[in-house]
Amino acid sequence: MTKKSSKWKLYEVSGDKLIRKNKYCPRCGPGVFLAKHSNRLTCGKCGYTEILKN
Repeated sequence: MTKKSSKWKLYEVSGDKLIRKNKYCPRCGPGVFLAKHSNRLTCGKCGYTEILKN
């Protein structure tokens, strides 16, 4: 069984504009999103991590 892509969850269409929901990695630049975990944001490419405050 093939797994469906979840990339469509990272974007939202508003009228004729595309809105990106997640933050970009400050090291890698636009196009590389930070993954949302329960207590942190992490870049899968370079390992950059931001700890979220509750």
